[in-house]
Amino acid sequence: MGAGHSHGSGHGHCHGHSDGHGHGHGHGHDHGPADYGRAFAIGIVLNTAFVVVEAVYGFLSGSMALVADAGHNLSDVLSLILAWGAATLAKKPPSNRFTFGYKSSTILAALANAMLLLAALGVILWETLHRFADPQPIEPGTVMIVAGIGIVINTATALLFMSGRKSDINIRGAFLHMAADALVSLGVVIAGALIWYTGALWIDPVTSLLIVALIAWGTLGLLKDSIRMSLLGVPAGIDEGAVRGYLGGIDGVARVQDLHIWPMSTTETALTAHLVMPGGHPGDGFLMEVAEELKHHHRIGHATIQVETSDDCAQACV
Repeated sequence: MGAGHSHGSGHGHCHGHSDGHGHGHGHGHDHGPADYGRAFAIGIVLNTAFVVVEAVYGFLSGSMALVADAGHNLSDVLSLILAWGAATLAKKPPSNRFTFGYKSSTILAALANAMLLLAALGVILWETLHRFADPQPIEPGTVMIVAGIGIVINTATALLFMSGRKSDINIRGAFLHMAADALVSLGVVIAGALIWYTGALWIDPVTSLLIVALIAWGTLGLLKDSIRMSLLGVPAGIDEGAVRGYLGGIDGVARVQDLHIWPMSTTETALTAHLVMPGGHPGDGFLMEVAEELKHHHRIGHATIQVETSDDCAQACV
């Protein structure tokens, strides 16, 4: 009986060894998130400049919708900074104290971004309700021009993050923020046009309320995903039952025990499991094959498989 380790990197390399301790481990590893440093930098600079312009002209024009959009854009700038910082930390190598490295900082950033958005929504909602009670005249021409600039800036920034939105919740958060901002700015342009033609001042606070509802809808999904990851829940898109079924269906496996699946970061998932194989340890090749299968078909890049050849040992290890 021996122990075997298999590693699968993003380039498909594997290696194994045996140490004679009566159990086996299989490891599979993949690459971390892509480098979006340039995208973050561009997005932060563009949106910071636009927040200043939008806030100034929002107050000058008297538009609560424009001020609401500026407040949301400010929260987006802060969220981009948080996301960028987390992505940078995630690249730091492991240490004696942080043996997984700082990968989970991306999960904390996603959670912080969701909470930041909720706080911004509360402030905007409060100001909007006050505006309903005391409608103020606005300058629709100024509102439309400034919001039009926002459509261009937010759309351009969203496109910078589009490629990574499906594989990284941190990048998805940045993309959703920018895409939502583009839609919000479009709504403000439409509201400005309606006020121009009708003179109805209530359109401005109503538009602000619609902005709040739109942002809240997107934020709740981000909050739910980030909380689940923070609690080490099985990441979205990974079926625990399917993984258990695959491991339990392998020839020679009598039972799967102590199965755990959790996110190491917003892009990387880890697994540990004990496989009870009464027929004996199948060797390093088996461990390498399982690790590769988990990586390519179940999106689990860090797998540690321990093989036990008797139920007594497996029960003691659980």
